[in-house]
Amino acid sequence: MARKTYLLPIAFIALCGCGSGKQQAAPEKTPPAPSAQGAEVTAAQVRTAGIETGMPEKSTLYEDLRVNGEVDVPPQNIVSVSFPLGGYLRSTRMLPGMPVSRGQVLGVIEDQSLIQLQQDYLVGKARLQYLEQDFKRQKELNESNVNAGKTFQQAESEFNSQRVTVRANAEKLRLIGIDPDRLSEQTISRSVPIHSPISGFVSRVNVNIGKYVQPSDVLFELINPDDIHAALTVFQKDMPRVKVGQSVDINFINEPDKVYRGRIILANRNLDENRSAVIHCHFDTHPAHLLPGMFLQARIKTAAADATHLPEEAVVNFMNRQYVFVKPSADRYDMVEVQTGIRSNGRIQILNPDALKGLPVVTRNAYAVLGAMKNTAEEEE
Repeated sequence: MARKTYLLPIAFIALCGCGSGKQQAAPEKTPPAPSAQGAEVTAAQVRTAGIETGMPEKSTLYEDLRVNGEVDVPPQNIVSVSFPLGGYLRSTRMLPGMPVSRGQVLGVIEDQSLIQLQQDYLVGKARLQYLEQDFKRQKELNESNVNAGKTFQQAESEFNSQRVTVRANAEKLRLIGIDPDRLSEQTISRSVPIHSPISGFVSRVNVNIGKYVQPSDVLFELINPDDIHAALTVFQKDMPRVKVGQSVDINFINEPDKVYRGRIILANRNLDENRSAVIHCHFDTHPAHLLPGMFLQARIKTAAADATHLPEEAVVNFMNRQYVFVKPSADRYDMVEVQTGIRSNGRIQILNPDALKGLPVVTRNAYAVLGAMKNTAEEEE
C-alpha cells in the first residue's frame, strides 16, 4: 500500500506537466529573409518570368515636378473687332476656327448714317474751299484798309471752324476704313467693309446677317497664335523649385504619347485663393493644332545631376530597404542594397553605383527574382 500511495502523485504531476506543455502557444514564425548569397534562376525560369538584365547608364538626370495647366494666349494677342458707328451687318463668311490674314474682309456693314457721314465730309470740304478763298480776299482788303477788321475776323473764324469740322469728319471716315482723300461724289457708298487688323484665326463670331450692331458690340474675336503658350498651375509648396529658363515636357490628352518641349519664361509670384500661381511656358516648336483653353499635363525639370541610373522597375522594396539584383554568373543573382535619388521619366538615380561592382543588373521583373530568393530561403529552413 505504501508503494501505491507514493507513485500516484508522481504520475499526476507527470500528467499535469504534459497538459501544461500542450496549452503553451507556439512562437510565430517570421517570414524568411532572402538568402544573403542570392539564388539560382534557370534559363527557363528567366524566360517564363520575363527577366531582363542590362548595365546602368550615365547621363544628366532631371527631377520632375508634375503639374497641370491649359493653353493660354496673352491679352495683346486677342483682338475684339467692333464697328465704331453701328449699323446692319449685310454679309459675312466668317466661322470660328477659320484662318484670316491682316486686311482681309471679315464682314460688310451698311447704314444710312454712313451715307450721311460721307455727305457731311464732301459738303464740308466744298464749303471749306469757299471759306478759304473768302478769308484770303478779306485779308487782302483788311491789309488795304478797305473793309472793317470785324469782317476779316469773322471770315477767319468761319474758315478755321470749318477746317476743324472737315478734319474731324475725315478722322471719322478713317475710323471706319474709308480714305477721305479718295472719297468723291462718285464713290459714296452705303456699305463699309470691316477688315481684319491681324493675321491669325477667328475664335468667336457674335453676330448674324441682318442684325443691327451697336458701337460697343463685339462682332468678331480674333487670335494671333504667334505667342500662344502653356499656363501651368504650381502650388505654393513647389514654387521655390520653379525658375525661369527651366525645361518643360508637355503632353496633351489627345496625344498622350507625344511630348512637346518648352521653357519657362515667366513665374508669377502672386498666389490665388487656392494657394497656387500660374507659370507661363513657351513651346520650342509651336504645335499647329493648339487652341486656347486646351487642357495639358507638364513635367517641369526642376533639378539636374550627372547620375548613374536604372529603370525604376529594377529597384525592389523589401523590409523598408531598396535593393537591386546583380548577375555575377550565368544563373546566379545576388541582392545588393542601394541608395536612390532623383526619379525622372521612369529612371531612378543610384547614389552608390560602386556597390554594383560593374555587374549586369536585372532591369525588368526584378520582383520575380525576389520571389525566387524567398523560395530558396524557405527551402534552406
